[in-house]
Amino acid sequence: MSNQTAFDEASTVIPGGVNSPVRAFRSVGGAPRFLVSGHGSYVVDVEGREYVDLVCSWGPLLLGHAHPQVLDAVHQAVSRGLSFGASTPAETELAEAVIARLARIEVPDRSSSQPRSTDPRSGAAPQAPERASRDAAVVEQVRLVSTGTEATMTAIRLARGVTGRSLVIKFAGHYHGHSDGLLADAGSGLATLALPSSAGVPAEIAAQTLVLPYNDRAAVEAAFAEFGPRIAAIIVEAASANMGVVAPQPGFNAFLAQTTHAHGALLIVDEVLTGFRVSPAGWLGLEPVAADIVTFGKVIGGGMPLAALGARREIMEHLAPLGPVYQAGTLSGNPVAVAAGLATLQAADAAVYARVDAVAATISTAVDDALSAAGVEHVVSRAGNLFSIQFRPALARDYAGVQRQEAFRYGPFFHAMLDAGVSLPPSAYEAWFVSAAHDDAAVSRVLDALPAAARAAAAARP
Repeated sequence: MSNQTAFDEASTVIPGGVNSPVRAFRSVGGAPRFLVSGHGSYVVDVEGREYVDLVCSWGPLLLGHAHPQVLDAVHQAVSRGLSFGASTPAETELAEAVIARLARIEVPDRSSSQPRSTDPRSGAAPQAPERASRDAAVVEQVRLVSTGTEATMTAIRLARGVTGRSLVIKFAGHYHGHSDGLLADAGSGLATLALPSSAGVPAEIAAQTLVLPYNDRAAVEAAFAEFGPRIAAIIVEAASANMGVVAPQPGFNAFLAQTTHAHGALLIVDEVLTGFRVSPAGWLGLEPVAADIVTFGKVIGGGMPLAALGARREIMEHLAPLGPVYQAGTLSGNPVAVAAGLATLQAADAAVYARVDAVAATISTAVDDALSAAGVEHVVSRAGNLFSIQFRPALARDYAGVQRQEAFRYGPFFHAMLDAGVSLPPSAYEAWFVSAAHDDAAVSRVLDALPAAARAAAAARP
């Protein structure tokens, strides 16, 4: 079977032939690759072609495909049963592992102006939560869910329940899953209520979201000046990785924490992509800030459907069954997914992170060199061990800037790499991911493919 045949057959029974839109190759053209297996840093398609994988399932595979320790844990879990609809001891182990990793970071003092919350057990009038000290943990309790969308959706509901407010700030170009309130585009002004960006999202729901330019402190200040008493939270990707990679400007995340706390709102840091990938404690391990709620996905499930949110105890106790904020899921904490996630975190030691960082540095530098040699105007944008290409003369700091690039060059670049046996994200607006399984042979294949791909990008026309 060819990839084209597989895609044609899928298209008759699956909308667009895919179960997640970016897989459809719409932005790069051609038939998407239908994969049948993965091992280490390689994947194999239905035609039997092998590729070095720089997608890594969009981030979860920190250790690479079919890591023996993860497979062994999954096989043992499967042998005990696929799902129980009841709690298991492994859920507690995974929550403890997450909390332990976040406990390693030193959290700055929170503002004395704290979010005010209703006691979840009494329904009493709002009370100010106890102020955290410098040594207080960002995450003291964890709730497991099945997807990143569930994690961010629950985090926002929780923030609204804690504060009693309705508005949420997000940033243009940041993706936090496909729940209605987060599929919103910016309105006509700097701090206006948002409009739906997807059919099926009522305008009334989108209007509960303020969409601001990323890395823009003035826009945040303007939003709080106009809507402050109504703002429940800011949600921000710890480092942007869904409009290509765009790191936060120095101090921007800390500024968000200070601003939210000064106005009685919460800061939700979305680490679905960066969590436990860019460091043992995620982006917060590289840049500690006083986040109120943190969401996790991808690596926490080791390739299985699993995500989570975590916060201080006084915030998490607003969740049912202790508090009035409802969240539930039949497959939340699925024992097979938990086994994969726990094994991944247990195997992800200092040597794993050192290898991932080294491979990312080698490949991203080589991409930069190859494009420069071919005379292609570009910037390789990095955030930790995540990176992507911007086909523009200078680094963009927000979504509007990212969009002002010669993205038409990415399709020819992508297909030249694919023809050489290297699988990249099929969009210029996605991060590249590497794993600890990317050995010298895999890296060499990538480096060997780059000069021709850079020439293809140089020859591209709109």
